[in-house]
Amino acid sequence: MSNPKVSVLLATYNRARLIKSAVESVQNQSFNDWEIIIADDGSADNTRQIVTKLREKESRIIYTRSEVNQGISKNYNRGLRLAEGEYIAMLDDDDPWCDPKKLEKQIAFLENNPEYVGCGGGVIVVGEGGNPADAKVMAGREIYRYLKPRTDEDIREKMLFGNPMANSTTMFRRSAGEKVGWYDETTRYSGDRDFWLKMGLIGKLCNLPEYFSYYLMSNDNTSIKKIKPHLKASLMIMKRYKGKYPHYYAALVFNYLQYFYAFVPEGIRKSVHPVLARAKRKLFG
Repeated sequence: MSNPKVSVLLATYNRARLIKSAVESVQNQSFNDWEIIIADDGSADNTRQIVTKLREKESRIIYTRSEVNQGISKNYNRGLRLAEGEYIAMLDDDDPWCDPKKLEKQIAFLENNPEYVGCGGGVIVVGEGGNPADAKVMAGREIYRYLKPRTDEDIREKMLFGNPMANSTTMFRRSAGEKVGWYDETTRYSGDRDFWLKMGLIGKLCNLPEYFSYYLMSNDNTSIKKIKPHLKASLMIMKRYKGKYPHYYAALVFNYLQYFYAFVPEGIRKSVHPVLARAKRKLFG
């Protein structure tokens, strides 16, 4: 039996209620030569039982689990080491894909542009509530949408200000991921930002001008729930790439301002976060 063309990495932690809709967003793809690797980072809920039921109907699901929570980078790497596809497509458990031709479009782009190591796309931000497996429900919960910087040049201009590659929209060549050593396991937070900074050093990047995934705006998001360590890690990561991408000092100031924002009282942050997040997307993607 030949290897699948695409390995979809679905990392999860204590979000059993959302896994089914994420899996269905893969099953609904026009391109179907794939495997799904569900990497469970020590969930204490009924994730294992949910995945067991899903595997009874979908033989292309592979399940790997850590008995303790190790952090996103180690969880990603455990799943990635099982991947057999030529391409890797990332999928967060709370951010299902919204375009049924996502895989088809990205494979076509990468096969026609061998100098590119990875690509992503735009995001539709949605609020909580309703059935996340129902496209009409998701559309009704839309808050706003945004496209990421499109060209390799634009991506590099904004690379140090924030991660210009939205995780659940991305696809990359497995060979390139192996070349950069996958995700940095010393980084518990913001590992995806470091990964794409490394990837940009070995090849070109692109964001297609299309919307590929939803983004669930929730207080359960790691970037909100663990805002201080998340922003501190993000700041430390961008410092590693001084001289490798443009606008280092301007980006350094911006990243420090973001970190100081983490010390604003939580009640104030909750009220202003949607506005600030939207403003950041407009400025840096």
